[in-house]
Amino acid sequence: MTRLSVNINKVATLRNARGQNTPDLINVAKDIERFGANGITVHPRPDERHIKYVDVEDLASVLTTEFNVEGYPNKLFIDLVKKVRPTQVTLVPDPPGVLTSNAGWDTKENLGLLTEVLSDLKNEGIRTSVFVSTDMKFIEGAKYAGADRVELYTEPYANMYNQNSQAAIKPFVEASFFAKELGLGLNAGHDLNLKNLNFFSQKIPDLMEVSIGHALISDALYYGLENTVQMYLARLNE
Repeated sequence: MTRLSVNINKVATLRNARGQNTPDLINVAKDIERFGANGITVHPRPDERHIKYVDVEDLASVLTTEFNVEGYPNKLFIDLVKKVRPTQVTLVPDPPGVLTSNAGWDTKENLGLLTEVLSDLKNEGIRTSVFVSTDMKFIEGAKYAGADRVELYTEPYANMYNQNSQAAIKPFVEASFFAKELGLGLNAGHDLNLKNLNFFSQKIPDLMEVSIGHALISDALYYGLENTVQMYLARLNE
């Protein structure tokens, strides 16, 4: 079964808009778990425009499913994840101020940095994942750096899906086989939604986890949060 980890950044964005605690991020995360999700994902950024560093600490103390913390491995981020020890840390190559993650790592160019960081996190007993495109050399670089998993950046798939689903999925199928050959676990995320998720999961049989936030929280405005989580789980594992 492929696990659904719900990214709650957008819930934090809504909360922060009024400077108060509505919606209550911690209660929403606990409810998402109760509604059947297999994990919670957050991506704190240096400006704390959505998830705050204290949110990560608060969530770590109450979550009962897998906790995935994404981010760029600066010192503040590394100190945070070593303190809270989430189930998984996903390294993402976000420059400061970027609106959203829009590329995977060049793991060849950043091999030294990634090797050092991944070794440090694994010594803390934290499972590691590296956000990459379907380029084989970058997947191979993640293996050399010591990652446990790769998370495939799926925006190119989502952008092409409506025009040609077979062409859209082809590089991801090839990447999934290559990752398996290397002994890497496989995650995926970015712009997956109710329309394109089932096809993706059917074609990638070794998919361990998807991280979905923006589309799921947006759909919840129409369908309700509990129903939406159930809908995504159904699409993922039909």
